[in-house]
Amino acid sequence: MSGSLELGHHSSLHQAQDSSKCLDEDGRTKRTGTVWTASAHIITAVIGSGVLSLAWAIAQLGWVAGPIVMLLFAVITYYTSTLLADCYRYGDPITGRRNYDYMATVQSYLAGGIKFKFCGFIQYANLFGVAIGYTIASSISMMAIQKANCYHKQGHNSPCHISGNFYTITYGVMQIFLSQIPDFDEIWWLSIVAAIMSFTYSGIGLGLGIAAVVGKCLQLHTCIANPFLVFTDHFASETENKGLKGSLTGISIGHVTQSQKIWQTLQALGNIAFAYSFAMILIEIQDTIKAPPPSEAEVMKKASLLSTLVTTVFYMFCGCMGYGAFGDDAPGNLLTGFGFYEPYWLLDIANAAIVVHLVGAYQVFCQPLFSFIEKCSAKACPASPFITSEIAIPLGSNRCYKLNLFRLVWRSVFVVTTTVISMLLPFFNDVVGLLGAIAFWPLTVYFPVEMYIEQNRIPTWSIKWLCLQTLSVTCCVVSLSAAVGSIAGIINDLKAYEPFKSSY
Repeated sequence: MSGSLELGHHSSLHQAQDSSKCLDEDGRTKRTGTVWTASAHIITAVIGSGVLSLAWAIAQLGWVAGPIVMLLFAVITYYTSTLLADCYRYGDPITGRRNYDYMATVQSYLAGGIKFKFCGFIQYANLFGVAIGYTIASSISMMAIQKANCYHKQGHNSPCHISGNFYTITYGVMQIFLSQIPDFDEIWWLSIVAAIMSFTYSGIGLGLGIAAVVGKCLQLHTCIANPFLVFTDHFASETENKGLKGSLTGISIGHVTQSQKIWQTLQALGNIAFAYSFAMILIEIQDTIKAPPPSEAEVMKKASLLSTLVTTVFYMFCGCMGYGAFGDDAPGNLLTGFGFYEPYWLLDIANAAIVVHLVGAYQVFCQPLFSFIEKCSAKACPASPFITSEIAIPLGSNRCYKLNLFRLVWRSVFVVTTTVISMLLPFFNDVVGLLGAIAFWPLTVYFPVEMYIEQNRIPTWSIKWLCLQTLSVTCCVVSLSAAVGSIAGIINDLKAYEPFKSSY
């Protein structure tokens, strides 16, 4: 009898040890992320529709200020990401309590209160704005496909006016259905497809920009031997944008008025900031990294450096090649502004990839907002069957979909709201600039700096404290300026715009 008890004791002990091997110290499934997976997550999340406006942003700033500003944003983003990485664990960097998301980190270090509420408001307001921006970008890309085919058949000087309302509503209907997917765990496939599409259209845009700049070399016999250049020979013969264009100071007065030059320069800062706005997801990515040694902070800092370098090089190529191809006429959206006309089918592929990517990206960015509202509602009204009850709908022999009426109504209302606003304000560059301005300073700079100061107990008015606060204040001024420029752009566009009668 005692032998069987001892055997049972050893068996349960082994089971506990085996279980502990599969779990981290917080009881969650053991994390397996590395510097490479973390870098991939960041790059996938960052390289999106914002890259399409970089050629226009460089055009406003010129060959000198454009690349310098982009480098400054990259350096600041990397530096503040290292500050944020140190805040993942509260207390000891190896054994301290983990923070699972951005808001939890702010609450740990800044003790909730007004700063915590401000963080939540900015983060979720930005997610709401991103949903609007993605709806606008998707509808423009769908219109661009029809317009590219029209130009190919009727000539580049044909008006080819197309209404955007149908495409905006179509995108909204798709999102109403996809928004009923309950949570992140069930949209992993959508994220993978979106990531592939992101690199597809960004790569096509970069390739077309390079082909336009080096178009003259297609006349050389040595270049014709290259299959890629043979493939783009027809495209190069169609475009007049051969050779490097642009100026040191950007778009010239005369091409635009002096006031437009000022507002568009400020708006360009917001566009570049939008392209680097990924701080809100860094803590979530860091939470995928396997436990020390080395510490998650060390791994995340390496991943941030690697991903920032890759992203910046890619952005530099896209922005500079687009500006070099078109100069002052650089389109606000590299693939829908019709600086490129041929090959039209390649533009169709690129714009279709944008739509597919943004269909998935909309869900990836909105799921945290959906979850937040639903958790708050369930907490406020736990006894309400409308909010908490679920109806099982069979989908087959082994699967069923759990329909929640509150989720159905609230998410549908959310999508309809973003769709209507997108039809009212279908201005890609202005909205992108405003989103970048709103998100960059508070989420990328202010909160990481404040948490780092609190974590390291940096004395007020010390040299390090002054340097950090100077960085924060400077970025605040830049964000406010970019917001003003974007709002001025929206106001200017509204002067010649009739609601719900957008055409492209």
